[in-house]
Amino acid sequence: MSAHNVKSSVAAISVLASGSMAVAKFVVGIAIGSLALISEALHSSIDLVATIITWAVVRVSDLPADEEHHYGHGKLESVSALGIIALLYVLAGGILVEAYSRLREGAPPPSISAIPFVVLIIDIVVNLWRARALHRAARDTKSQALAADALHFASDVMGSFAVIIGLLLAGLGFWWGDAAAAIAVAVMIALLGLRMARSTVETLTDRAPEGAFEKATVAIRNVPGVLEVERLRVRMVGPTYFIDAIAKVPRTIPIDRVEEIKRRAQAAVTEVLGDADLTFTAVPVARDNESVRERIMVIARNSGLAIHHVTVHALDEKLIVSIDLEVDGEMELIAAHAIAHDLERAIREDFGEDVEVDTHIEPLEPELPWGSDAAPDRVETIREALTRFAADGPIHDIHNVRVRDSDAGEIVNFHCRAAPSMSVIKVHEGVDAIERALRRAFPSIKRVISHAEPPHR
Repeated sequence: MSAHNVKSSVAAISVLASGSMAVAKFVVGIAIGSLALISEALHSSIDLVATIITWAVVRVSDLPADEEHHYGHGKLESVSALGIIALLYVLAGGILVEAYSRLREGAPPPSISAIPFVVLIIDIVVNLWRARALHRAARDTKSQALAADALHFASDVMGSFAVIIGLLLAGLGFWWGDAAAAIAVAVMIALLGLRMARSTVETLTDRAPEGAFEKATVAIRNVPGVLEVERLRVRMVGPTYFIDAIAKVPRTIPIDRVEEIKRRAQAAVTEVLGDADLTFTAVPVARDNESVRERIMVIARNSGLAIHHVTVHALDEKLIVSIDLEVDGEMELIAAHAIAHDLERAIREDFGEDVEVDTHIEPLEPELPWGSDAAPDRVETIREALTRFAADGPIHDIHNVRVRDSDAGEIVNFHCRAAPSMSVIKVHEGVDAIERALRRAFPSIKRVISHAEPPHR
């Protein structure tokens, strides 16, 4: 059963219980002339009104957010709780006035019989049952309105015990016992209202729910990629935690990785808090352990430039940087040089004027159109050539050779193997030598893509 159905069914059952017990206590109270029992009946009547309001409110508070209520309708439960609190204080004030009047005038005690005690015992049992049911539903659905209703019925139990004590005192000859019990009921109603008011006002003023800040902060901080939680705010609307978080992430990570961090952060807070809506703002920051190459790649990326083959070395205390910059092949040299100049200036602003920067400008590799597979005999010719060029070097087992024709020329892909302990540099040198030999032997080849892998176990 959904949370909405749970809240509605529990509230509806509570309406029937409140109404029946309120009528029974009021009739018996009038019959025996007990102010305490009448007061408790009026208290139950307020509970009936509160339960009807709760039943109506929960049907609206679970509606999703719309154009006018961006955070949903959950705070209607808090508003309804304020109305119920006002009714409680009106009732408590009326009971106190009537009890004081009876004490001052010395009103006769109520007539005592077994009937009011039976009604009160039944009322205690019913209230204990529905208070427990409402508390469980409020806990499961995080409904403030149901929690307030549960608190009402729990207080009714104490009020019923106070009335029983008052009736016993009156039966023992203490004429003031019934009025004193009525005052006790009024005091309990007032204390109940005070407790409800505190919780409701805290919600309406967006006080952070207890423990939510710490749980959400720890959950987000533990997400891989989050360096630090800079700021976090939590407020609650109905059963939903709305969280605004600003977190620091490495500036070197790509945008799609940032989106993955956001998704993981949402999952993390949902796991620890339940119904949570996270607004996550990622602030890219430089880490202390960033390499020079990483810093240069960030500078180029922020300028929207494609660079590769970044080499960095130090000459005494001077930093030497070399970069391959890709630009549109149809661009005029003056425009390309201006782009390279701006990139070099940005690097010097980051590292200092002493850095030496050289930029090699080359045409951006075009997106080649889809081609077609070459004829099998052409593929075999290329495979034999690759095997021959690899015969005397560390690269062996040329396999999975593919040749494709395109408007720009032939594209060759192949796999090969090398010793598992060989360094990447040595493997690259060996493969590069094979690729150069192949292109010299077959000028029609536009590009060669190789994939080196260790031998099969």
